Amino acid sequence: MKQYNSIKAKYPDACLLFRVGDFYETFGEDAIRAAGILGIVLTKRGNGSETETALAGFPHHSLNTYLPKLVKAGLRVAICDQLEDPKMTKTIVKRGVTELVTPGVSLNDEVLQSKSNNFLASVYFGRKTLGISFLDVSTGEFLTAQGNEEYIDKLLQNFSPSEVLVPKAEKNNFRDTFGDDYHVFYLEDWVYKEDYAFESLTTHFGTNSLKGFGVDELPEGVIASGAVLYYLGETQHNKVQHITAIQRIAEDAYVWMDRFTIRNLELYQSNNPNAVTLLDVIDRTLSPMGGRLLKRWLALPLKDAHKIRSRHQVVSYLTENKNVLQKIQQQVKQISDLERLISKIATGKVSPREVIYLKDSLDAIVPVKHLALESKNDALKAIGDSLHGCDLLREKIKETLNPDAPVSIAKGNAIAKGISEELDELRRIAYSGKEFLDGIEKREAERTGITSLKIAFNNVFGYYIEVRNTHKDKVPAEWIRKQTLVNAERYITEELKEYETKILSAEEKIQQIETRLFEQLVVWIGTYIKPVQLNAGLIAQVDCLASFAQLALDNKYICPEIDDSFELDIKDGRHPVIEKQLPVGTPYITNDVYLDREQQQIIMITGPNMSGKSAILRQTALIVLLAQMGSFVPAGSVRMGVVDKIFTRVGASDNISMGESTFMVEMNETASILNNISDRSLILLDEIGRGTSTYDGISIAWAIAEFLHEHPAQPKTLFATHYHELNDMQDIFARIQNYNVSVKELKDTVLFIRKLVKGGSAHSFGIHVAKMAGMPQTVVQKAQKMLKKLEKNHSGEALANIKASAKEEMQLSFFNLDDPLLEEIKEEIINIDINTLTPVEALMKLNEIKRMLAR
Repeated sequence: MKQYNSIKAKYPDACLLFRVGDFYETFGEDAIRAAGILGIVLTKRGNGSETETALAGFPHHSLNTYLPKLVKAGLRVAICDQLEDPKMTKTIVKRGVTELVTPGVSLNDEVLQSKSNNFLASVYFGRKTLGISFLDVSTGEFLTAQGNEEYIDKLLQNFSPSEVLVPKAEKNNFRDTFGDDYHVFYLEDWVYKEDYAFESLTTHFGTNSLKGFGVDELPEGVIASGAVLYYLGETQHNKVQHITAIQRIAEDAYVWMDRFTIRNLELYQSNNPNAVTLLDVIDRTLSPMGGRLLKRWLALPLKDAHKIRSRHQVVSYLTENKNVLQKIQQQVKQISDLERLISKIATGKVSPREVIYLKDSLDAIVPVKHLALESKNDALKAIGDSLHGCDLLREKIKETLNPDAPVSIAKGNAIAKGISEELDELRRIAYSGKEFLDGIEKREAERTGITSLKIAFNNVFGYYIEVRNTHKDKVPAEWIRKQTLVNAERYITEELKEYETKILSAEEKIQQIETRLFEQLVVWIGTYIKPVQLNAGLIAQVDCLASFAQLALDNKYICPEIDDSFELDIKDGRHPVIEKQLPVGTPYITNDVYLDREQQQIIMITGPNMSGKSAILRQTALIVLLAQMGSFVPAGSVRMGVVDKIFTRVGASDNISMGESTFMVEMNETASILNNISDRSLILLDEIGRGTSTYDGISIAWAIAEFLHEHPAQPKTLFATHYHELNDMQDIFARIQNYNVSVKELKDTVLFIRKLVKGGSAHSFGIHVAKMAGMPQTVVQKAQKMLKKLEKNHSGEALANIKASAKEEMQLSFFNLDDPLLEEIKEEIINIDINTLTPVEALMKLNEIKRMLAR
């Protein structure tokens, strides 16, 4: 155990898989954890002695089965292999860690998901600004940004890293700021230094500065990025030349969506494991790269109207030219994961068969290039012009490897005939053995008269001649007996031993030559990393745009019109997820939504629970989001100005684990919205104030709606509520308009029409909903009596007070005109000579007026 303890001491935080013969063994606490996660038997070593320790293991060939389970459980796994052949040493076999696999650093296909990135993140806490970096070592994508806590939180939500690196000193700070939902690894504080980061990055990229990457003015982001490179070295990932650039995440280029909006809209994940997300519905991509890019586009919709329209134009071209779309899709289907294949090339962890996949993928790109160049769309032509043919690379792989190359170089027959004369000659010796052995067998049978003798092979004593007992008296004296069976004897000869040595020597040399030639090929392919990565990115774009086109054709989506206005005009809008979940033959009830900043800034939507208010809010946001991704949208028509921020407060979401009630969470989320609005924001508020008492709720909802109306930005807002008392706001505030989700009353029940119509709703129908839910009749009747009593005695008075307060505030929003203080301040201002007032005097005069107001 001395060797094990020495290696384990270097990786105290990792689960050490220690290779012993044909097994990977774990010991002590590692064994206890591994046995629990993997469901393997936990035993003991040195049972009853002072050195007794827990033990659990599995066969080495099962590594790809068990490793992903350990990593997905959040463990860092150090793989310790035998570094020499046990047969070649008489002492303890030399061992060492060959790879440290962590949740955020892995090239193992079983650990990775084809259509999802596996990001490692790093967060640095600066004095005023936080830096963040994301790296997917399996694809080579390296990104960085910096900003306030809210922006970094948004990025963590968007990129969903599998592991986050944090300075040890910031352990509590990170947890308090971003929660404890992440697999976090804490690094020494000295790693997060600007000089160290700058040197690490420039050394890696072979540059003198970082200006060429556009990140030189992101000091906190650079520091976070330097820690990522340090961690790669610590995890034995030193061959990373496929990480060819670092990109800045441009905050001002994408629509702002905070963590609450991302969660509420269920874009690509949901708290309900059985829920269907927007990504589930819209994903028609056919390549792993396209699937990952689509998720990125969904998380980061565009704000640039020109870029949005460019994507729409490509989608329009493909929907109008279905034959081109189908031909592109046929080729994209044949393209493997180019990003991860070239990453394996760079790290030297690629198999011969995967190199063939690389060649086949590059072959499939050629027709896509021609189709793009021949199109009548400028954006597609630009993609076609940029795609690299990689002609020399494809030809080199084709001539070097057999088309049916094996999954492992050790299996042989990877290198094609004609590449090496020595290899071809050794193969002739090794593989023409059957004819040679048949010749010996025939000759010896004729010479000895033993017609039934057979030549065979086993691992114990190699090639041998088997003779039945009835003929053993005919055996020549020079044959050497090696084994006696019940009915036969087995012999060897000098000729067979010489041939065996020749064969085994040839097979060993064949493997050595094939391994050498394959490694040389992999190194040569490494010179094509950038062209292959370029192709991977372009094919991902084509795949996403083709996915949008297929989605539009399948679901009858239309092209939205993007203009420079502040309007949002949706005709016959549909919820993209809900419409796909309706029973076959059930029509979706479409709805119109119109918002602007002049006449209809805020739509106050009333109606009972279950009537469809929340669905209308969400579908509005999803239509806007799809449009700015570059997709067509589920509607009859859409005309809209670009939205720069989407805020939602939809549904209750307790955060009990953080000590927050439903109402506290609601107020936190709403406060975040009110503090970050802009003139191009889209705000969706659902049932604000329902987490507290009725009158508190009405008051808070009224105040928030009034704040949005009076705010200089005049953000477009959908405000859903079951407080029908808020309908009266339309009479007081010019840009608030009442709508309701229509309901039909049929005797003692209600029918939900789910159509948004002009005008407010007079009732919330809560008791009707309770009755539909199966509430006991006695409870329903009692509730109806109490409702009539409360409405008669309290509701009207409370609402009158709120309205009176609102009117008073509007009339007396600044000063009473007869206020002596106002007269005094007015006199001071009139007496100021602006032409002679210096800036310092102006500040002093302003301070004097401020003191007057404070009296």
